[in-house]
Amino acid sequence: MQFELSDRASELREQLLAFMDAHVYPNEQTFAEQVAAGDRWKPVAIVEELKGQARAAGLWNLFLPDSDLGAGLTNLEYAPLCEIMGRVAWAPEVFNCSAPDTGNMEVLVRYGSVAQQRRWLRPLLDGQIRSCFAMTEPDVASSDATNIRASIVRDGDEYVVNGRKWWTTGAGDPRCEIAIVMGRSAPQAEAYRQQSMILVPLGTPGVTIERTLTVFGYDEAPHGHAEITFDDVRVPLTNMLLGEGRGFEIAQGRLGPGRIHHCMRLIGQAERALEAMCRRALAREAFGRPLAGHGTVRADIATSRIEIDQARLLVLHAARMMDTVGPKQARGEVAMIKVVAPAVALAVIDRAIQVHGGAGVSGDTFLAEAWANARTLRLADGPDEVHAETVAKLELRKHGAS
Repeated sequence: MQFELSDRASELREQLLAFMDAHVYPNEQTFAEQVAAGDRWKPVAIVEELKGQARAAGLWNLFLPDSDLGAGLTNLEYAPLCEIMGRVAWAPEVFNCSAPDTGNMEVLVRYGSVAQQRRWLRPLLDGQIRSCFAMTEPDVASSDATNIRASIVRDGDEYVVNGRKWWTTGAGDPRCEIAIVMGRSAPQAEAYRQQSMILVPLGTPGVTIERTLTVFGYDEAPHGHAEITFDDVRVPLTNMLLGEGRGFEIAQGRLGPGRIHHCMRLIGQAERALEAMCRRALAREAFGRPLAGHGTVRADIATSRIEIDQARLLVLHAARMMDTVGPKQARGEVAMIKVVAPAVALAVIDRAIQVHGGAGVSGDTFLAEAWANARTLRLADGPDEVHAETVAKLELRKHGAS
């Protein structure tokens, strides 16, 4: 299986590698210190500084396939860049390629009106504001999106939004100005025509950020994940995306590329964990010889290399399918990678933690936070079980199942 990259994609890859080496890795400690100092929920100075440098270098908005607003890359060509950026948790923001903004920008490009694009897409593309995506709810099993209970009701020339959301990533950031909210607008309609997506500015009366949530103890400031209530929130009819009842249609268009991005970033984390494992194994001795001399450690290193390379190939294959046959026909491949990539990243990071001993579970390395992030992504964008069910159904259809 071969994956050819255009000259443009190869050039951007080399530029991105060089930028990471020169600017991102050397500033990891600076980032941590600046987040810890003073107000944790404010933009991080080093990130803002590096954004300007990245944009000047042409490393900006590298996503957006099929749009001249991006870098002109396909999903397959962008995927290796995601892996590189994913090695450092905050790096994607430096290049204006961080979730959920990327997915929200893709929604606005594909489904937004000219007025919606002018008001919200342009500032997002310029990195002037941030956004969030409000879908998951605390009172229902949101892995089945037909359960979503937030309501979107038309009242004259406005829609009224009511409901409670959580795990709304990015809403804790003070720069977050706009939410894409999924809610039920037609309760009596066929199941997949009941939901709509609507644009809700966070400053609208009735929008309340109740709290930010922690992930295994990490608050992920200054970005964070919020619980939000919408209490009789009124927005104009023009804030509806694509049309009433088309929320699932938008979701499928949004989530496919996003899942590829998530999976490739996880592979970047796993690759970095393997590198850390090897360095630690060569540097530390136990029972009279380097850790790298022990068969169990060597087996963990070998297994990790095999699993990472397998996962990467599967994700690249899914990305190529997205490019060639579209998200609907690639849904099986996308479901597979969403199961495989987090599991592989978790396993590799866990082995690296074991080789590092106590240091691995501390804040002295990136490993503990990387593990927390990978574990979270076994739930985010759909839990493993939902994606495995998709794979099974598609496989059974090949043998006559309805």
